[in-house]
Amino acid sequence: MSDPVSRRQFAKLAGLSAAGVASPLEALEVKPVSPPRSGNGFPAGFLWGTATSSYQVEGAVNEDGRGASIWDKFVRIPGKIEDGTNGDRANEHYQRYKEDVALIKELGCKAYRFSVAWPRVFPDGDGKPNLKGLDFYNRLIDELLKNGIEPWLTLYHWDLPQSLQDRFGGWRSTETCKIFGDYAAYVAKHLTDRVKNVFTLNESGRFVYFGYGIGIDAPGLTLPQAEVNQIRHNSALAHGLAVQAVRAHGRRGTRVGPAENIDACAPAIDTPENVRAAGIALREMNAGYLNVIMTGKYTDAFLKFAGPNAPKYTDAELKIISSPVDFLGLNIYAPQHYVVASDQGAGFMPLPIPKSFPHMNSDWLRVGPETIYWVPKLAAKIWKTDAIYISENGTSSDDVITADGKIYDTDRIMYLRNYLAQLQRATTEGVPVRGYFLWSLMDNFEWVYGLNKRFGLYHVNFDTQVRTPKLSASFYRNVIANNAAGV
Repeated sequence: MSDPVSRRQFAKLAGLSAAGVASPLEALEVKPVSPPRSGNGFPAGFLWGTATSSYQVEGAVNEDGRGASIWDKFVRIPGKIEDGTNGDRANEHYQRYKEDVALIKELGCKAYRFSVAWPRVFPDGDGKPNLKGLDFYNRLIDELLKNGIEPWLTLYHWDLPQSLQDRFGGWRSTETCKIFGDYAAYVAKHLTDRVKNVFTLNESGRFVYFGYGIGIDAPGLTLPQAEVNQIRHNSALAHGLAVQAVRAHGRRGTRVGPAENIDACAPAIDTPENVRAAGIALREMNAGYLNVIMTGKYTDAFLKFAGPNAPKYTDAELKIISSPVDFLGLNIYAPQHYVVASDQGAGFMPLPIPKSFPHMNSDWLRVGPETIYWVPKLAAKIWKTDAIYISENGTSSDDVITADGKIYDTDRIMYLRNYLAQLQRATTEGVPVRGYFLWSLMDNFEWVYGLNKRFGLYHVNFDTQVRTPKLSASFYRNVIANNAAGV
């Protein structure tokens, strides 16, 4: 999931813009490589899916040898979780996975993105693997395949083994990166006989800044900016080591790539100069993670802006970080920055977001459907990729249960209809978006919000664990059946 507050303060953005002129963005054309379309909808073969993550749905935190994660500890710090809940039980997906796979099938989804809980497979992060933990994912994968659903596996969705935090400071140490590579190798060796697509780390931009910079997420630290930048570099290194591990230990043909909550930039006005400025902004605002992964170097503007806080690294590390990926996963919810061209600094100026800007049930989730058009379009040009997946998109809603026992979440439908229409616009123009994973299959433990924010297509009564389809489930089923946004 994405951020409950802005990822960066506007003053910092303005500072980056003024940091210095970056190298010009190449004027690259997006090649019309999309396969033939069915009518006016999405390309034939477009992959429709939904998503969850381990800590948010599995529960069973003390069952079958699972070790503690940093979130198990963090949720018990008073005041950290809005409603005082935790993921101990969550959706009981560990026990109810067959029921949940049936929900995915009911939607017509052909793919399901889930994450492996690192401490379920390696209770201490390293050392002896827990075979009972691995067996759960074997059973889940088999159930998905039995129902015609393709498993898309995420290696890390924030539940770092607490042992690694205690021993090495978590992602503050490259030891954790190396151990993550070993964990990735083990998972690849044992699961890629059936899993063909692997995401490495989910949302470095979130778990680094929120977990180690401002203390909102686990492990709840507030470190100096130099350390935060170094941790972000370490997370990129961990990604690269995981890519290499999957290549070395996975079955031939296994594909691998990142899933990042890209710092979303869009032109405030659709003019050539503003579009070009938005491309520069997208590159520079993501220079500390995605750009270095895709290009193997930090931009001059990023290094100049970071100054003495710039990460320390070697050429060998950059080579590992930029190990070639097979696809780019983008988590896109809301516009972070509308930009205009500027003759100052890096060539763009981020604009302040007015207080009156429309948003969904979550204050941070601004409604900017054009974001899901512009970001993939610009990303394909900047990073020369021909395979983009929207690895997360969705919204929370008030989800009021009416007298007839139904949830008429028309606000969620409005959000999805408009975003999917813009995504369809992108694919029609040849932007190489190959699939879409809606967040989320069902309501779950929504991190710092606890159980208060509901992003699911299925309502969950967390007392009885009853799943009830919302009206948006019917909407998404119709989208999938017609391979079109419905507008």
